Amino acid sequence: MTPALNFPPDLLLAAQGIRVAFFDIDGVMTDGGILYSSEGETLKRFNTLDGLGLKLLERGGITPVVITGRDSAPLRKRLQALGVQHVHYGTEDKRPAAEKTLQQLGLDWSRAAAMGDDWPDLPVMARAAFAAAPPNAHAEVRQCAHYVTQAAAGYGAAREFCDLLLVACGRYAELLEGYR
Repeated sequence: MTPALNFPPDLLLAAQGIRVAFFDIDGVMTDGGILYSSEGETLKRFNTLDGLGLKLLERGGITPVVITGRDSAPLRKRLQALGVQHVHYGTEDKRPAAEKTLQQLGLDWSRAAAMGDDWPDLPVMARAAFAAAPPNAHAEVRQCAHYVTQAAAGYGAAREFCDLLLVACGRYAELLEGYR
């Protein structure tokens, strides 16, 4: 059976060779809203499509890395449940965190992709070989992106990015077949 996804060939060429993908959380894997309980606890809503996307990336040979400016128990619990091994919490200056991870993985920026939604993500996105943003990202971030997803942040945008990377590296159809 032929996969339903279809990305333009030039986009897939631009995304080939990626081995690590950096993700922001708020405004990428969530809708960017921050909810607080009456006790002041931070609440977050995650999309299961995005979660499976991160797992599929790992299976496809692309290491997912989260670099987020925030830290909370719900965020830690979600990333732990997904098995994301490379996470930088409470990181406002994201470029050094990305460079540290690249060094640990023995990779350089030519093998990196990034997805973000606001100015703190620009230093990583601008250096990555391939960058993406959700449609509700800040205008400057959308301008920096090679690809703007159709799905909104918190509603499958990260999954769409993961799928694109998996198609570009030739692993999407094989991974899909495992579910049929």
